[in-house]
Amino acid sequence: MLRRSLLAVALTWAMGFGPRAQAQFETRASISPPSLPHAGAVAVGDFSGDGVLDLAVIGSGSAEVEILLGNGDGTFRQATTYGTAVEPSDIVAASLRNNGTLDLVFSGFQDDNIWVMLGNGDGTFQPAVAYPVTAKPYMVVLEDFTGSGNLDIAAPEGYNESGTYDCNCVEVLPGNGDGTFGAPIPTLLPYSLTAYEIVAGDFNNDSRLDLAAAGEAFPNYEVAILLGNGDGTFDADGDYLIDGTPASITDGYFTSSKKKLDLAVVPGLQVLLGNGNGTFQPAVDYDANTFPVCVIAQDFNGDGRVDLAVADGGSNGGQLPGVTVYNGNGDGTFQNGVFYHVGADEGGNDVAAGDFNGDGKLDLVVVNGVNSIVTTLLNTGVVSFSPTTPLNFEKQAVGKTSAPLTVTLTNTGTTELKIQSMKASAEFAMTSTCGARVAPGADCTISTTFSPTKQGVQQGTISIIDNASSKPQVIELLGTGT
Repeated sequence: MLRRSLLAVALTWAMGFGPRAQAQFETRASISPPSLPHAGAVAVGDFSGDGVLDLAVIGSGSAEVEILLGNGDGTFRQATTYGTAVEPSDIVAASLRNNGTLDLVFSGFQDDNIWVMLGNGDGTFQPAVAYPVTAKPYMVVLEDFTGSGNLDIAAPEGYNESGTYDCNCVEVLPGNGDGTFGAPIPTLLPYSLTAYEIVAGDFNNDSRLDLAAAGEAFPNYEVAILLGNGDGTFDADGDYLIDGTPASITDGYFTSSKKKLDLAVVPGLQVLLGNGNGTFQPAVDYDANTFPVCVIAQDFNGDGRVDLAVADGGSNGGQLPGVTVYNGNGDGTFQNGVFYHVGADEGGNDVAAGDFNGDGKLDLVVVNGVNSIVTTLLNTGVVSFSPTTPLNFEKQAVGKTSAPLTVTLTNTGTTELKIQSMKASAEFAMTSTCGARVAPGADCTISTTFSPTKQGVQQGTISIIDNASSKPQVIELLGTGT
């Protein structure tokens, strides 16, 4: 359960809005890590100890980990790059030494090792140290599988580096509590399964962590349940058919029962409800976009019900990349997804959650693999903006004023939205029909123009202070003076 959003904690939303409000997201910032040709995965954590969430990003085609320190407003500073011996394929952040300092663990699907980078607590990291495993690890999960009180590493593995042995196993590296790990403990996978994705949880409520392993058992695709023995080994407890090669799996309490962990898996979006005894109901399909590649489970709208966010890779000439949020109904079912476009024409790889601007609501960060763009989507609560992406003006001559671009603001809550102030930054001007109050379900229009005083790219914002958030809501503005 630590894989994608280790530090995304359960948050209490005490703003007085209705319990069924739809969480809204808006693009706040985009940054391109300088050395990654194709960004692939991201881990979230406060690496510098300043109370602000940071990012660790890896990419395909690059033997590097890049650290993007957060500014506390949803934006990030340019990356610090750490060279690695192999190209990472998955990355997780956790305190391996039980001292509050976050470390990094990554798999590199090029050799028979798992790699550990110990953090210094100031946003910097020590060189990566290799821990040998039997075969190439597809990914890593951190939990206490051995009952030692320390975090262990679990990884599904395939062929070894020489290609002479197919492990078809899950191996656990027991943690020593000081950032080092012991020899791997193997469990062979059942049902002729090759597992690509795993997630940890106590599926049978015996206080020992289990694994759900998603992969291929030719000619089928399956999720196998492995019940933990508490010593780093597992016993098979059934398998469940899914549609297509799994790209991601997560778990959470999708129903009101806190004793029945459920599963969500992509491709598509498939939900398997748990029975609380280690068994699961058959997968239920939900409509998804063209190329879903990652799923996470969190309560994004603060109603106490688990929601799902799915990163969509898009396709050239077809569905655009971005993230789709499915609000949970609390009974194991989900509402229709709301799509937020991110990046260019294709390439979504990963999505993670965290409160990136300190307003008490979970935001999203989305990695675009083709264009190596990391985009923050801030959770605006009941304030819905359309469009959700930045306003991008045509090139405009210096001293002249552009035609207006507009944004529709909607109050999706059940109580009145009170607006204290609304202001555009230099080079831009705005007018609004919103006034000081927006009734529940009502909308209003914000019109913005661009009047450059100098040549070159200009960036600005419309900053809105309201009672829907403890931090300003922001509409990002982009223009070029000529």
